[in-house]
Amino acid sequence: MTTTRPKKKARTAITRSGGYSHQVASARPAPALLPFLLLSLCVSLCVLFLELAPASASPANDKAYALIFGTVWTPEGQPIYGVKVRIRRADDKKPKWELFSNHAGEFAQRVPAGKNDYIVYADLKDFKSSAQNKLQAGTPVTVHIENDERVDIGLHLTR
Repeated sequence: MTTTRPKKKARTAITRSGGYSHQVASARPAPALLPFLLLSLCVSLCVLFLELAPASASPANDKAYALIFGTVWTPEGQPIYGVKVRIRRADDKKPKWELFSNHAGEFAQRVPAGKNDYIVYADLKDFKSSAQNKLQAGTPVTVHIENDERVDIGLHLTR
């Protein structure tokens, strides 16, 4: 003769609205979910640690620099988008940096800190403009840098 164990009864709770009963879930997670939960916790802590780590941990960010910031202007005094700006050291013949003005006509370039002169000019060789509004590059601007500083300039185009 075999004996059977009585089945465990599910715990039920009576709700205040109408007296219906339902099964109450256990507060402990299922054993199969435990490794997933531990892994999720570890990943979350790693992400949190990386976000709190200082950004200047790499040696490339520690170098001092100066900033040449400028705006390219039309003859009418409006900022202009998409103009190629070239920057070279005063004692060099070829430009070392080449960038474009943004939608506000602005550009910015980091240069090494320290005493040096730079020539900044607009290059309109490939710039598209209407035939009646043919723009020309204005005079180049000489920028003198002493140390790690910001210098603001304006490049004014002509017709």
